[in-house]
Amino acid sequence: MATLTRQQANALLANGVQLDLREAGAVHALLEQQFEAAVRHRSSELSLLAEQLEPLLEGMEARRKQRVSLVRALVGAQGGMADYFATLQPAPRATLENAWGELERIVRDCKQATLRNGSLLAEQYSVMQRVLHGEEQIYAPR
Repeated sequence: MATLTRQQANALLANGVQLDLREAGAVHALLEQQFEAAVRHRSSELSLLAEQLEPLLEGMEARRKQRVSLVRALVGAQGGMADYFATLQPAPRATLENAWGELERIVRDCKQATLRNGSLLAEQYSVMQRVLHGEEQIYAPR
């Protein structure tokens, strides 16, 4: 941050949020495809989707770390996005707050889709284990 001007830091933050917004949409679409592939037991497609998700998620994580660093440099060590928004002029503030709100919504949707997909895959694994190895303690009380 020491070599960046406030204007450059603001541009990096705004661009990072916009890129995350696009990539979060792509992540969500891939998670929906992952669910469909899991429902249809298409393991090769699941592997391909995992390969496509990885770089998107890594890029988003790198930008998140950069965003935290930039915001803290601009508004203080305990600063967050709301503190940062308060430093902006009304027009850029509204634009960035809207993009941030949309990004938060998509990320929540991605988290829900990830939980759903994980639950489905875990249940499928459990069923396959029972098929392959039988039920343990089939007569044990629950």
